[in-house]
Amino acid sequence: MKKRSWAEPFKIKMVELLTMTTREERKRAIAEAGYNTFLLRSADVYIDLLTDSGTSAMSDYQWSGIMLGDEAYAGSKNFYHLEEAVQQYYGYRQLVPTHQGRGAEHILSQIMIKNGDYIPGNMYFTTTRYHQERAGGTFVDVIIDEAHESQSSHPFKGNIDLTKLRDLINRVGAEKIPYISVQVTVNMAGGQPVSLANLREVYALCSRHGIKVILDATRAIENAYFIQQREAGYSTKTIAAILREMCSYSDGATMSGKKDSLVNIGGWLALNDEDKASEARSLLVAFEGLQTYGGMAGRDMEAMARGIAESVQDDHIRARIGQVQYLGNLLLEAGIPVVTPIGGHGVFLDARVILPHLEQEQLPAQALASALYIESGVRGMERGTVSAGRDPAGNNRHPKLELVRLTIPRRVYTQAHMDVTAEGVSEVVQNADKIRGLKFIFEPEALRFFQARFAPITADQVYEVP
Repeated sequence: MKKRSWAEPFKIKMVELLTMTTREERKRAIAEAGYNTFLLRSADVYIDLLTDSGTSAMSDYQWSGIMLGDEAYAGSKNFYHLEEAVQQYYGYRQLVPTHQGRGAEHILSQIMIKNGDYIPGNMYFTTTRYHQERAGGTFVDVIIDEAHESQSSHPFKGNIDLTKLRDLINRVGAEKIPYISVQVTVNMAGGQPVSLANLREVYALCSRHGIKVILDATRAIENAYFIQQREAGYSTKTIAAILREMCSYSDGATMSGKKDSLVNIGGWLALNDEDKASEARSLLVAFEGLQTYGGMAGRDMEAMARGIAESVQDDHIRARIGQVQYLGNLLLEAGIPVVTPIGGHGVFLDARVILPHLEQEQLPAQALASALYIESGVRGMERGTVSAGRDPAGNNRHPKLELVRLTIPRRVYTQAHMDVTAEGVSEVVQNADKIRGLKFIFEPEALRFFQARFAPITADQVYEVP
C-alpha cells in the first residue's frame, strides 16, 4: 500500500504578515546589529529561526483561557489549574511558578548549591551553567563522547556516561555533588535525547549516593517522542505515559514553559521535597513574586496549563518534530553538514565543516549565522565559541561543536518556509569561501552571546558575493 502524506493537526485562523527585505537592507541591518542576530530588529527578519522559546502559536483553546485570567494577587485559580496540570502530566508534588525557565534555574541553584560544590550534567547550557557558577558551583560535563561528534548516529546522544559520573563521585565525594542536572533533550548537542534506560540507571546510581536528580524538562515532550520512536518497548506507549515515567526517575525539574508548553512567557520549578520547595518559595517571594503567581499573570498560567495538556498529544508532537526533520532531510539531501540524527527543536549546521578556512578564534558559527541572514533573511543562532564563553583564565572556550541553530517555532511556519530556508542555506554553503571571520568589538561579562557586538576581521562585510 502506498504511504500517504500527512498534514499538520491544525488549521490556520489568523496570520501575521511578513516583509521580505532586500540584500542591501539586510547588509545594513546586520552591520548595525554588530553581526549579532540577537540584536536584529524582528521587523527586519523574514523567517525567524532564532529560537523556539516563547515563539509558538497558541491555540484557540489557550486564547480562550487568556480571557479567564484570575488576576488576584494571591490564590489565583489559574495557579491551581497549572499546579494540577504539572502534577497530572509530570508527576511532581510541589510547584513553584517562575517568570520563565532561568528564574527556576536561579532559585534551584541558590537553594541547592554551596560554594565549592560540583554539578555534573549532560553538556552545559548557557543560563544553567551561569546560575550554577554564580552560586559557587563548578559544572562538570558527563555526557557520552558521541554527543560531541556531529556525525555520530547514536540514537540517544544526550545520555549520561555513567563511568564519568562515577569517576566524579569518587574524585570529589558525593557530599560535594548536590544534584545532577539532566537535560531532556540536550540543546547544545543538537536537540539530542536521553533514553529511559539511561535515566533509570542514573537515578539508581545517584540515589545510592544521596545525590538528587533534577531534569531540565524544557523539551521533555520532544525527548518522550524520541523514546517512543527509538527505544525498545515504548513504540505503543503514549507520549503522556512516557513523560510520567521519565519524570519518575528524578527528584524535580526546572521548566521553561515557553518551549514545550506552547506559551509566550512563564516557567516553573517542581520538586518532590516539601522542605526544599518551602525554601524555594521563600526566595520566590523575594525575586519573582508570590507563591501563587511567581512572575506570571493569571492568564499566562491558564494558557500554560492548557498548553501542557495539548503538548502531550501524540499528533501534536509528531507534527512538530516532523517539520524539524523535514528541514533537516532537505539539507542532508543537499549535502549540507548538519548534526545527526536530526534533533527535536531545530537543525544545527556544522560551521567547522562548512567554513574550514576559519579558525574557531575567528568565530565561524557567528559568521555563518550573519551570512545566512544576508543571503535569505533567515535568522538563526550561534551555538559555538561565542555561546561557550571564557574559561576562568579568560581564554575563549572552544567547544568541539561549532554550530548554527535553526530553531523551529511550534505551529508557526509552513513547509514552504522550510523550503525557502533550505534554499537559503544551500546558497550560503555554495559560497562559503566568501564568508570572513569576526572579532569582538563589545563583549559583556556574562552570557555574552545575547549582547556582544562583532566586526569583520579582514573586510568591510562578513559575506560579499559578487
